Amino acid sequence: MMEVSWEKSVTDSINTIYLLFSAYLVFVMQLGFAMLCAGSVRAKNAMNIMLTNVVDAVVGSISYYLFGFAFAFGDGSGSNPFIGTSFFALKDIPNSTYDYSYFLYQWAFAIAVAGITSGSIAERTQFSAYLVFSFFLSGFVYPVVVHWVWSSSGWLSPSSSDLLFGSGAIDFAGSGVVHLVGGIAGFWGSLIEGPRVGRFDAFGKPVPMRGHNATLVVLGTFLLWFGWFGFNPGSFDQILVAYPSTSDQGNWTGVGRTAVTTTLAGSTAGLVTLFGRRLLVGHWDALDVCNGLLGGFVAITSGCSVVEPWAAIVCGFFSAWVLIGLNILALKLNFDDPLEATQLHGGCGAWGLIFTGLFAKNEFVIQAYNSGESGVVRPYGLFMGGGWGLIGAQVIELLVIVGWVSVTMGPLFYALHKLRVLRIPIEEEIAGLDISSHGGYAYVAHPEESHPRFYSDYMRIQDRNSN
Repeated sequence: MMEVSWEKSVTDSINTIYLLFSAYLVFVMQLGFAMLCAGSVRAKNAMNIMLTNVVDAVVGSISYYLFGFAFAFGDGSGSNPFIGTSFFALKDIPNSTYDYSYFLYQWAFAIAVAGITSGSIAERTQFSAYLVFSFFLSGFVYPVVVHWVWSSSGWLSPSSSDLLFGSGAIDFAGSGVVHLVGGIAGFWGSLIEGPRVGRFDAFGKPVPMRGHNATLVVLGTFLLWFGWFGFNPGSFDQILVAYPSTSDQGNWTGVGRTAVTTTLAGSTAGLVTLFGRRLLVGHWDALDVCNGLLGGFVAITSGCSVVEPWAAIVCGFFSAWVLIGLNILALKLNFDDPLEATQLHGGCGAWGLIFTGLFAKNEFVIQAYNSGESGVVRPYGLFMGGGWGLIGAQVIELLVIVGWVSVTMGPLFYALHKLRVLRIPIEEEIAGLDISSHGGYAYVAHPEESHPRFYSDYMRIQDRNSN
């Protein structure tokens, strides 16, 4: 056996520290999701939504450990382009390709997907249903998409030996793999459950049901922004990789640029939403601006490493209008998503995939996927002169994700609905999930609401009604 040089040991250590730090940042996004969700629902359901965020994390941890990582990255002797077949329960990890830090980073992504879907079905879903769909989504549905795009043996992967359209789909940190998957799953859950009681009147007109705490929404938004610096730049996996075609650039410059494009896209989207909603509703709306900001982050997540900063501003501008337009359409169709997760993660995630196919820069694509090697030829953004190969792969990724999630999560939610374990009874929904399912409210009192304060009070009322 050859002794490892100290230079390689130091390089590996620095790269591992960087990946672990990025994993911790992505995990902080769970706290961001929890705060955003809690602030975006009514006070009587705050305990429920916070508990579902905890459940998404703990259930997702077990399912991703047992099955998810294997389906996503299991590329042993029986590897295929569709699904991984090895590394179940981390058997044979670490190895020459993957180690524990890589698993932890990917796990942080997996539990984020279930959090997206939870927001779509908030305020009206039985707690047991969360356990079922969270396990299935993070343990099977999401990892299969990861294998297609992020595993070197995946059929959509830009690192595959057999590139789709000579390109593969560029989804660097997951506008499609993470956000579109979560958004489409949420769409089916919300559609099958139907709107919350009282969300639309007898004539189909929307009735406002605003979140109860703007402070928590803003806190959650900034925590998510913070976590996105692990989500997008962290997806380089390694920071200490020099580009041979230059004397002073490496993944460290790509990481910095990715953080900048992420910031600019989100900020532009937030600004456009601020003024766009001001024109539409006549006042400055903090909650809408927060969602617009997050929509910009979702959209840039696909192309964050391969576009110029000016292009990130274009991405954010259009993502804001995608979100505003889809929210208007949702109300017209009587579609009720309390967190706007379907519109935000699904709509802006889809736009992000298309945007990458239009604006990816040749030099940055080769840096991100070939470590800056000289003489490499790859398709890049259509508007940048790179031909149709990349945009074609992006459209294929968009379509197959929508199809895959629809044929897996749609029937699951429908089965839960038919078994009467998806939606809570109307009287429990009106009383609030906190009091009917969790023993009491998240807060001490709600003087503005004439609801029972304790679970025992709620049960006495139920007994009285049954008699």
